[in-house]
Amino acid sequence: MARLAAEELGRALKQPFIVDNRSGVAGNIGTAMAAQSAPDGYTLALSGVGSNGINPGLYEKIPFDTNKDFVHITQLISGPNVLVANPQFQAKTFKEFMTYAKANPGKLSYASSGSGSSGHLAMELLKQRTGTDMQHIPYRGGAPALNDLLANQVPVMFINQDVALPHVKAGKLRALAVTSAERIPLYPDVPTIAESGYPGFEANSWVGLSAPKNTPQAIVDRVQQEIARAFNSATLKSRLEAQGFVVAASKPAQYQACVKAESERWAKVIKAANIKPD
Repeated sequence: MARLAAEELGRALKQPFIVDNRSGVAGNIGTAMAAQSAPDGYTLALSGVGSNGINPGLYEKIPFDTNKDFVHITQLISGPNVLVANPQFQAKTFKEFMTYAKANPGKLSYASSGSGSSGHLAMELLKQRTGTDMQHIPYRGGAPALNDLLANQVPVMFINQDVALPHVKAGKLRALAVTSAERIPLYPDVPTIAESGYPGFEANSWVGLSAPKNTPQAIVDRVQQEIARAFNSATLKSRLEAQGFVVAASKPAQYQACVKAESERWAKVIKAANIKPD
């Protein structure tokens, strides 16, 4: 998504954009570097629900304040997680999954790409909403977690919809439910958790662009306008929707409000579950 945004901005503004990948501490290092950059429009941060929604409530000390140190320009896309199960798991539907989980407290395990990941928190939110007890098995990344799920070493996990799709189509995984507010075209026969007896349940992944605080409003508006034009173009929008994403291309005020609401929501889930970073 960073490369895609860089290509579109470079084409619109007629100058190159360089993607500088700065990993570490679940995105905190790169996000902090962006927050501390000059507010001149030449450094932008592409980050998402991890850095902006989860990490503020997960880490005791974090080198930036997501609600004060950034001008959040636009949410680019969002996409739900999908609850998937190994085909050998006895529950064939979400209803059967919940029945099994409630009848076997503490016996059902689930995988995630790591403590504090979006998949982990989606399941913790589900546990809190349903009063169930399941054992978390954190992995160091999504790939090893997915591999063990495919090998039936763990029965279930939440995973991004685009990653799950080829395995679901191949019959190697069974999709039980999606975390979006409404069903999505890629999984038309898979119910939402909200419609399955838990109204209001939603746990989406999302990505957006931000700039250091005090970046001039004219720059913020120009970047947002060019990104919105590109991501709403027929070609690019259809390409992203084919992967299960919802194109947002939101206004700065909308994205700012989204980040604030998400950081507050996930902080409550993290506190209730007493989640600590790896």
